[in-house]
Amino acid sequence: MIAGATIAPVVRELAPADRPRVDAMVRAAGLFRDDEVAVALEVFDGVATPSGPQRDYFGAGAVIEGQLAGWIAWGPTPCTAGTYDLYWLVIDPELHGRGIGTVLVHEMERRLAGTARLIVVETAGRSEYAGTRAFYEARGYRRTATIPDFYAPDDDLVVYVKALTTLAR
Repeated sequence: MIAGATIAPVVRELAPADRPRVDAMVRAAGLFRDDEVAVALEVFDGVATPSGPQRDYFGAGAVIEGQLAGWIAWGPTPCTAGTYDLYWLVIDPELHGRGIGTVLVHEMERRLAGTARLIVVETAGRSEYAGTRAFYEARGYRRTATIPDFYAPDDDLVVYVKALTTLAR
């Protein structure tokens, strides 16, 4: 069914009922420790069940053939003027390379147009993240900083940014 899908994803809001699928996708990625999975689910909960007008997290999901195929979460960076962090972007590993991540990043950028001036992405420097870094670079995110051994020995923090001033408003 979904593994062979070539249908363009439908973007929709995330809902609490998506939590088991989000958990499964984050774990299936094979990149995250248990404590990182817990953080992903905490952020997901903030997106899917926002409390009050001062939201910390926003997001969207991509659905193919009725099943959540990927999700993205972002939010305003505290103590900044118009800077937002892209916190999580996870695509079902069986569906990598089908444009789902691009659709979700474009959706985030579209929603932030006119509000955000800068999007910041933090990712890891380990070799397993080479595809992740290439993904952001191919979508116009510029590598601006590396902090050696940030996450653990031999696991750097790599920071990417994209200014939204060039996007249509």
